[in-house]
Amino acid sequence: MPSKFKDSYPELPKMYDVDAFIVAERLRFGRLPIRAIQNQIKELDKAIESFMSLFPNGLTGIPGIGSVYSAGPLAEIGDITRFQKHASLAKYGDLAWGKHQSGGFEAANTKMILTGNKYLKYYLLEAANKARMHDAEFKRFYQSKFKEVPKHQHKRALALTARKLVRLVYSLLSSNRLYTPPTV
Repeated sequence: MPSKFKDSYPELPKMYDVDAFIVAERLRFGRLPIRAIQNQIKELDKAIESFMSLFPNGLTGIPGIGSVYSAGPLAEIGDITRFQKHASLAKYGDLAWGKHQSGGFEAANTKMILTGNKYLKYYLLEAANKARMHDAEFKRFYQSKFKEVPKHQHKRALALTARKLVRLVYSLLSSNRLYTPPTV
């Protein structure tokens, strides 16, 4: 690799290893069989885990959210102090609903806004889905929201669970704490 590529990441020299790995794999293979792609995914997951060991954070302690699922939101959020409260982080992550009102009327069924970071939204929804499978509190919350409406149950419940996760993520990152599960 030319030295220019390596020097483009002066503050994180270990990142070069991950980028070099990705570029080498892309150059080495043209069309890949599924088994080779699965092996690449495993290798990338290992590379992400080793990279994330440089950044200890409280998100990996949440059941179901490991190094790979915490890397995405951390990369997209960046510095948490950019956000004054969890609602602004949720809005940045496209997990906010628009208002539809006129006079005294306010619509009950409104659409989510689509002006934020779509990648952060993806990571938060995936992380919320994993958290609801592995954490009793998130599972209970998801099921209660699932039962509230007759239409779009999963989408709505998952979005609300992701919004709950945003509150937790904001709290953990802004206070620089590790996640401790609630005691029963």
